[in-house]
Amino acid sequence: MGKRLLDYVASDFFKASPMDLKQAILASEGRTIMAENVPSHSSFLAGVSNAEIERAAGADLIMFNALDLFHPVIKEIPEDIGENPIAWIKRAVGCGIGVNLEPVDLEAQMMETRSEISIGRIVSPKTLKKANELGFDFICLTGNPGTGVSNDSIFNALGLAKEHFKGLIVAGKMHGAGVDEAVMNLEIAKRFIHAGVDILLVPAPYTVPHFMEADLKEIVDYVKAYNQGKSIASKVLVLTANGTSQDSADIETIKKIALASKACGADLQHIGDSFNGVALPENIFAMGQAIRGRRHQLTMLARSVIR
Repeated sequence: MGKRLLDYVASDFFKASPMDLKQAILASEGRTIMAENVPSHSSFLAGVSNAEIERAAGADLIMFNALDLFHPVIKEIPEDIGENPIAWIKRAVGCGIGVNLEPVDLEAQMMETRSEISIGRIVSPKTLKKANELGFDFICLTGNPGTGVSNDSIFNALGLAKEHFKGLIVAGKMHGAGVDEAVMNLEIAKRFIHAGVDILLVPAPYTVPHFMEADLKEIVDYVKAYNQGKSIASKVLVLTANGTSQDSADIETIKKIALASKACGADLQHIGDSFNGVALPENIFAMGQAIRGRRHQLTMLARSVIR
């Protein structure tokens, strides 16, 4: 059956198949953290990449945001590394690495001026194939503020992703992305679930208006019933996302959101990149300590990447 992600060492991430990784997250019973960062931004600290900072603070999985896959730039990694930058980062941090690709909907009814993004950030057969070449473990189909990603476009992109990408597929909205529509509810969740998403992304309670514990629990209860009797390939995990700048809130707020998400049944939790392109290290640490306790937190932090 394999290990829990709680017990993964760096070499486990290198040899794990997508389904091994999915099973490891499920077996960790809500104690997995995915931290997001913008790798092309100036690093939080000089001389070290944002991915390394987030891993050192307690992230199990790193998700790159706003990364142009055709021109990938990661600040504060060595020059002349002799390999693609994603491969270097994966070796450096010893954990799973993913990327956000945006299914832009040019017909969406917007609430704000649309932000234009490069084609290397937009989901397409070419970017999905490039994600395979670069060695990403997962992709996330979602939208940044103002980019015009809709739930319809995410749904349509799921089929494309399943056809062209080899790793795990995360999909859903953590905020409106500028579109005038509901961010998430049970009916939206059902569409993504039945389209075959591996990990359903939903807002964490208190991070968007009109989405609280009861809304999350309704979705999780549906997912748990849906998963009964299915293989790990067909099961759906639930990721709660703190991606509306509350990722840089005070520590007590971070803990409240994290514990509410875990209590409602989230399999893993995301923390966003609003502090100049990175999650605050102390908030990643606080989230980890709240949902997995000091024992697992410190053990995970102490493991060397040469294991």
